[in-house]
Amino acid sequence: MKKKKKTHVPLRLNLIFLAVFFLFSVLILRLGVVQIVNGENYKREVERTQDVTINNPVPRGIMYDRTGKIIVDNTPQNAITYTNNKASQEEMLDTAAKLAKLIEKDTSKLQERDKKDYWIIKNKDRAEKKVSTKEKEKLQIKYKDKKYDEKVYKLTLDRITENELNELTPEDLEVAAIYREFISGYAMTTQIVKNKGVTNEEYAVVSENLQNLPGVDTTTDWERSYTFNQTLQSVLGSVSSAEKGIPAEELDYYLSRDYSRNDRVGTSYIEKEYEDVLQGQKAKVKNKTDRSGKLIETEVISEGKRGKDLVLSTDMELQVEVEKIIEEELKKAKTSSGTGLLDRAYVVLMDPKTGEVISMAGKRIVKDEKTGAVQFQDDALGNITTTYNVGSVVKGATILTGFKTGAITPGQSINDAPIKIKGTPEKSSWKYLGSPNDIDALKFSSNVYMFHTAIKIGEGRYQYNQPLPLKPEGFQTIRQSFAQFGLGVRTGIDLPNEQTGFKGTKTLPGFMLDLVIGQYDTYSTMQLAQYVSTIANGGYRMEPHMVKEIREPIKEKNQVGPIVQEIKPKVLNKLDVQESWLKRVQTGFTKVMQEPGGTAYSNFAGKSYDPAGKTGTAEAFYDGPNRKQFKEPPQVMNLSLVGYAPAKNPEVAMAVMVPWAYQGSVDHGANKKIGERVMDAYFNLKNNRLQGNNSDPLSVKPESE
Repeated sequence: MKKKKKTHVPLRLNLIFLAVFFLFSVLILRLGVVQIVNGENYKREVERTQDVTINNPVPRGIMYDRTGKIIVDNTPQNAITYTNNKASQEEMLDTAAKLAKLIEKDTSKLQERDKKDYWIIKNKDRAEKKVSTKEKEKLQIKYKDKKYDEKVYKLTLDRITENELNELTPEDLEVAAIYREFISGYAMTTQIVKNKGVTNEEYAVVSENLQNLPGVDTTTDWERSYTFNQTLQSVLGSVSSAEKGIPAEELDYYLSRDYSRNDRVGTSYIEKEYEDVLQGQKAKVKNKTDRSGKLIETEVISEGKRGKDLVLSTDMELQVEVEKIIEEELKKAKTSSGTGLLDRAYVVLMDPKTGEVISMAGKRIVKDEKTGAVQFQDDALGNITTTYNVGSVVKGATILTGFKTGAITPGQSINDAPIKIKGTPEKSSWKYLGSPNDIDALKFSSNVYMFHTAIKIGEGRYQYNQPLPLKPEGFQTIRQSFAQFGLGVRTGIDLPNEQTGFKGTKTLPGFMLDLVIGQYDTYSTMQLAQYVSTIANGGYRMEPHMVKEIREPIKEKNQVGPIVQEIKPKVLNKLDVQESWLKRVQTGFTKVMQEPGGTAYSNFAGKSYDPAGKTGTAEAFYDGPNRKQFKEPPQVMNLSLVGYAPAKNPEVAMAVMVPWAYQGSVDHGANKKIGERVMDAYFNLKNNRLQGNNSDPLSVKPESE
């Protein structure tokens, strides 16, 4: 009987069943771990959302003048915006194309690169062929990843021809311009698509179609507006546009302070100096997105708050009048001979007791580059950014320096005979003045009196037509004394870029004599205002300031909110002089304007406001905008004037500067004419207001104060 053959099939089946059983066991175990052990974690991950808080800008604070008139405001304007909710390129292009059919978008700012980028998007197949396969293979060997993509893209851009760019229709360019705005910011940040010239029709039709325009919204934007046109414009400063956003050189600084790249910020002077105050509290919006980045929900956390308001110390009604006076007197002066280089004048009015700058005006004559027409340009900043030889106005500081050092004594008389240092021309006063004392030396403006004061300070011994050695330390003594008045140092005004002036470097004896009559070092008009204020108020150097108060914003127009901060008067130093000495200088300044023979008597005699002051004329060398036309700088005369009133209880101090006033000997006296009219304007305006012709809104405090 044949033996049965043994089969292996059952064994193999058993092994397969065993393996399947094992695998199913592992799978069941794994599912158990996933569902039971980690189920909640995975569920939370699937349902996870991300909260992104967005800061939306608010209007800047308003600026008022000291009487409550609005100087700088925010003009509302329709705006169309886009918030990139992590949309794809295709989605953004589709939205841009739809929006382009509803609005007119300016395409003039499209750069060639923008057009090429859009051409590539629209012509992907043709763009792909711009770089051959062999070129790509070579680039792949040399570069990797992003660097490779950058090289290929650059080659593609370079090979797009002008004819190909011309294929883009006006409609294409509008889409490209809108798309450019869409991608100009970060994801989840709002970009301005159009905020100028948005018509009511555009605003309405976009609002009606928002459901078909994901990320697009209609809102109200703002633009800075100036009530007084160009008046004081250079001092008020400027604000960056929504397109430019934060200046590149200050990007890191502002980003670290929670700004966005497209935020508008102050870029100069008051707008920049008080950026933290004017910027306001941004509106905060929380956007919730799912794992894919799609927007799920928007929640307003904070409505935001407009920036705080500034009340400036400037009186804009007076400011306008002062600027008008400068323009009119410059025009008149230009009709005199020798005024070819005259092109500017400056005025500062300051409260000598508080340092508040009541008016800061400057005008410059310029030619329009296109038409060649002559026009006036605001140059109020020239009061702090330009310095000049100012002449005899500094003689009050010279007299007090002489008293302090013992070089002269109160009441001392000095023969006004010309001084002659061996090897140099004679130095004299404008005419022989006899033997004036210190007060009359100011009244008649004696140079010789100041020369002898400087010689004593320099410990020299004068003999006619002989060498005159003076100790160089005398320069330092005089400059340190002048600095106590604010001459040659920063005044401390709350504006950037203030210049201190040029200090002569040579120490020859003749230059020390020039220094004490204002013809060696240079000073700004603001320094002169601080200097004369120090004399007027009894010897206190006050820090000048343009901002008087910071106030909370309120919604009601033409009303001011509660005071947040009041800028208190700040004394920088007190003159180290006796009160009796200071009174002698004040007496001399009063005689200059109110007594026959005074250098400003013809302009200020009989004025009811009791003026005091000092005139100045300085020989200088022209260094203005036309300097390159001359091989050697022409010699010119600078005119200046400082003053205050009333003399016995000063409430306003004034400085006038007219650089490069004339060449030759014909003095048109623009400094005194401007000064007289400005002082008249100040007191006329004051009297009109006292009679009830003008009201002061700031005199009525808000209920919340």
